[in-house]
Amino acid sequence: MLPRPFPLLAAALIAAIATTACAQTTASTPAQPAAKPPLLRAPPAPTADAQLPRVRAALEAAERGGFDAGQYADIARHPLYGWVEYAALRRNIDSLDNAQARDFLARRGNEASGEAFREIWLAATARRQDWNAFLAAWTPLNRSGKERGAQLRCAELSARQALGRADAQWTKDAQAIWRSSGKSLPDACDAPFAVLAAQGGLSPELRWERIEAAAAEWQPAVMRAAARGLPADQLAQANDYAAFLDNVNERALAWPKTDRSRKIASHGLAKLAKAQPASAEAQLPKYASALNFSDEDRGRVLYQTALWSVASYDAESARRLDAVPDIAYDERLHEWRAREAMARSDWNAALAAIRKMGAKQRGESRWEYFEARLSERAGDKATATRLYREAAKNADFHGFLSADRLGAPYTLCPLQPADAPAARAQVARDPALVRAMGLFQIERTPWAIREWDDALSRFDDTQRRLAIEVAQGYNWFDRAVFSLNKTPQEQRLYYLRFPLHHADTIRRESAKNGLDPAWVAAEIRAESVFNPTARSGANAMGLMQVLPGTGAQVAKSLGLPWGGAASLYDSDTNIVLGTAYLRQLHDKYGGQPYFAMAGYNAGPAPLARWQSQRPGMEPDFWIETISYKETREYVARVLAFSVLYDWRMNGDALSVSDRLRGATQAKRKSFACPAAAATASAPLPAETE
Repeated sequence: MLPRPFPLLAAALIAAIATTACAQTTASTPAQPAAKPPLLRAPPAPTADAQLPRVRAALEAAERGGFDAGQYADIARHPLYGWVEYAALRRNIDSLDNAQARDFLARRGNEASGEAFREIWLAATARRQDWNAFLAAWTPLNRSGKERGAQLRCAELSARQALGRADAQWTKDAQAIWRSSGKSLPDACDAPFAVLAAQGGLSPELRWERIEAAAAEWQPAVMRAAARGLPADQLAQANDYAAFLDNVNERALAWPKTDRSRKIASHGLAKLAKAQPASAEAQLPKYASALNFSDEDRGRVLYQTALWSVASYDAESARRLDAVPDIAYDERLHEWRAREAMARSDWNAALAAIRKMGAKQRGESRWEYFEARLSERAGDKATATRLYREAAKNADFHGFLSADRLGAPYTLCPLQPADAPAARAQVARDPALVRAMGLFQIERTPWAIREWDDALSRFDDTQRRLAIEVAQGYNWFDRAVFSLNKTPQEQRLYYLRFPLHHADTIRRESAKNGLDPAWVAAEIRAESVFNPTARSGANAMGLMQVLPGTGAQVAKSLGLPWGGAASLYDSDTNIVLGTAYLRQLHDKYGGQPYFAMAGYNAGPAPLARWQSQRPGMEPDFWIETISYKETREYVARVLAFSVLYDWRMNGDALSVSDRLRGATQAKRKSFACPAAAATASAPLPAETE
């Protein structure tokens, strides 16, 4: 559990009003000429649960091993009591009595707590090879309908075999797992595969199938393991193939000229290309000649050679990109070819690269914008105008940039369905959703997500939207990010997708630091979706994902007390320090917000490299040529979010073009909803949980 947040700044600072109601917008229709300023409507009030402290105490007691059900009889009928039982059973899972497990599954098997228990119980019974108990609890799919992982599927094979059920279907099931991946499978699969081999179920053809799949995954150890059991001459060849994946060597020049040899040799050279592009490129001709490589085989190597050069804008990047056969090009390499040309300011080559993309990729707002931008540079204003108009239909970074080039309003077609308190109340009473909200309130978010997913698996689109409204009433804002965007209409639910919380603190600290509050809100949305206890793998913490070292440094510079990393879980403290840090970056990088955004995400060293590589480049091209995909999309996302939060807070917005220049007092943009945009919307870059 994350440390409980606590205040560390002055009492008056902490007492600032923390909540601003979610915005409401009126539904736009094709006939509506403009996106109206948002109205305010409070999210639904959460249901108070006075027993949650007792539930929390019971869970903590269960996890310590001191749980006594008699002491918590008052919560035995509480919706979350199943998770209390789960926590108590989990602590002693390896010594748990079978009857207790059966009883819990009988009572809770159709709930998320029962599914969580089933997973750990199956693993425990497999460890002690209690195969009867294992099969009694076994289900091939989990509650979300997904097939169980290879570890448990292989354990289930061992259970059936041990109990004399290794029939023809068992053989088919074992062979399916054998074929399922070219990567290493769990140790639990070793025993059933040994039985399968002993029964003649692993033919040389099946072994070669897995060997080739492993070569494609660059897994020489898996190749060797799969080869055991081949006839002696084939075993020697398979091991030589694996050795080539380990270390490219000239024995391959004498390999038989078969499709298999060509494919495996090309995979070995492709693996080398990732680490040593120049070496792979230099050695490719002799292997291609000796084994009669096809364009597909050559492309497999040259693709990796180009990819791992262009990612750092190597001097050889353009030549290596041109060397890749057309058959090997995919969307990823097409976009890198365009970026590489932009990085060199070779505008004609960049335009040509975009025009080689497939229709779907070329029709994305990003590439419509850059094709228009480059066409404009080439003097083709008619094409540029047409493409800007297409891109400007999208409420995203490149759509907003396109509207700026046209001098047009921003496209925004907000959708606010009519309030439905009765229907929302019915959804809120769903048992799984009740449990999800309770678990979220006591900071058991992974369990809350299990319950949430269980509830949404049964909801239709309307119920799903209403569930998100319920979650926002509990300040669980990221459910809109991870549970919407399934349909174009859901893209228009801006009142859910762009929540606004702690608005008074955001405005206060933005004013204190001379920053646009919409930018600060956008950073919070991009960093944590307003989750005060968010924590990254790099230990960035809280709403604005501030690193403890950064927090301490900023607090010192402001003359504020620093009470340690846990203070970053206090929302007010986090916004104070995060906003001041943004101001420091803003000043450090010459008042250019896009540099500050890139530095906030990637850190100073990568940013310094990118600045030195492309000094003086126009902001839109500079952002697109950022080497890190995460940072490239982050900067574009925060800029787009800034526009949307400006609209949320003010009804109009500072233009993206002015934001890029660091201007704050420029003419503001209005919003409109063209007929064509009201029925479709392109998604922003995907966000994952």
